Amino acid sequence: MTKSRLNAVIYACAPKAYYVGGALRDGLMRRFSADIDLALPRAEVKPAAYALARALKGAAFEMDAEFCVWRVTVKDGLQLDLSALVGKDIYEDLGRRDFTINALACAAAAMPAIETKTSGGKKFILLKAAKKDLIDLNGGAADIKKKIIRANAKDVFEEDPLRLLRAYRAAAELGFKIAAPTAALIKTRGALIKQSAGERVQDELKKIFACAGAKKNLLALEGAGLLTAIFPALAAQKGCARVYYGAGGVFTHTLNVVDRVEFLLANLKTAFPKFHKKLLPFAQDGALYKTAALLHDIAKPKTAKMQGGRLRFFHHEEEGAKMAEAALKNLKYPAAQTRLICKMIAYHLRPSNLAANEIITDRGVYNFFRELGEAAVPMLLLCWADYTSHITPAQVRRLVKRYALPVMTIEEGKKKGVAGKTLRHMQVVNFLFGKYFNEAGKLVRPQKLVDGKDVMAVLRLPAGPKVGAALEALRLAQVEGAVKDRAGALAWLTARRAELI
Repeated sequence: MTKSRLNAVIYACAPKAYYVGGALRDGLMRRFSADIDLALPRAEVKPAAYALARALKGAAFEMDAEFCVWRVTVKDGLQLDLSALVGKDIYEDLGRRDFTINALACAAAAMPAIETKTSGGKKFILLKAAKKDLIDLNGGAADIKKKIIRANAKDVFEEDPLRLLRAYRAAAELGFKIAAPTAALIKTRGALIKQSAGERVQDELKKIFACAGAKKNLLALEGAGLLTAIFPALAAQKGCARVYYGAGGVFTHTLNVVDRVEFLLANLKTAFPKFHKKLLPFAQDGALYKTAALLHDIAKPKTAKMQGGRLRFFHHEEEGAKMAEAALKNLKYPAAQTRLICKMIAYHLRPSNLAANEIITDRGVYNFFRELGEAAVPMLLLCWADYTSHITPAQVRRLVKRYALPVMTIEEGKKKGVAGKTLRHMQVVNFLFGKYFNEAGKLVRPQKLVDGKDVMAVLRLPAGPKVGAALEALRLAQVEGAVKDRAGALAWLTARRAELI
């Protein structure tokens, strides 16, 4: 950790600027930050941004023309956001900020001390403003000490409804509590969140999911009326299937799956001792998995039906994928993420279907990975969380030790009750990972022995669907060991010409 002359550079380039918001708050908490927010007169924002970019050998670009916001990025990862003062001075500007802990400022002219450190090739700063130089509009410093998030004014949520979510994001990130009057105010204003742009809501949700304690955070959002305002279909889960899931119905199960996802991503080595290193690249986006877990049973209330004295949810996975797609598109999720999440949801019963067979054949494994494609591994991680949500955390930890053993028989699983059924499903997931990582050349991406031209020549077929069907039949023959090389492939096609044409 070293002292920095960054404050001198900022003062030289923007002498009328004020440090505001997050970096000051984090400095009071002794937390390092990668971002610096500056507020200054509107006419000086653009020239100051260019001056800072030159001095720091970075780049400056406009973020928002209407509100005059510019960003300066530096190669070492440091980011400075410059925005125009709102109102006639810094006091009026601070008065319009969201929470008291963010309604803080310090003049650049005061030259507050800045310390820096580098982690992972990225620079972080610790901004330390002297108490005499801190402009604290509404007792923000005291609220930071008390670890309280308090609305800066009664109309903060009307001015920007996204602040409803930001309160809970800040609580999750900082480990703070929302002051009771502010929580009550949020509850009366919850419906306003629908006015916020989808992409902004998406960003806040992902930041909340990036924090530990997802189940607790989601319960807090639901208590404020925000979660079902964003995902209305979740509301019906609370009264659905209480006979299976207890109080809270499907919603309780949903939150438990989110909780298990979080446990799994933090304990890959424990859950998958043989494959944890290979799974790491698939497990980086915790927010994606938690979103998939939150929505995986979204259609259960819609599809619930009593049949033979049992409550069933026929095709809830397919209907759920459609409902999730509509919800994610409304929040402007990237197309690739939406496709992946929806495919995970649409196929999340497939491992259970495989587990219903005493023996899982190579053909079954090949078809599984062929149909799932890039969603196969992520979906299996989701399924692990889904299965383990039916047993206690203590049982999960005990069963994990037997997870990598050969798949027990169906009868063995039945004898052990719910825990046995769950263990068998966990073993099936582990078995499929073994096939994926150890036998990919045979079962996931079989070696290409012939191409379409070869098929057309041997079968005397024109280009068309039959050529693709013949190639697929040949791949299945490879998977089952009937074909091992190019010569064998050509012979196999020749022998089956009549049935393939």
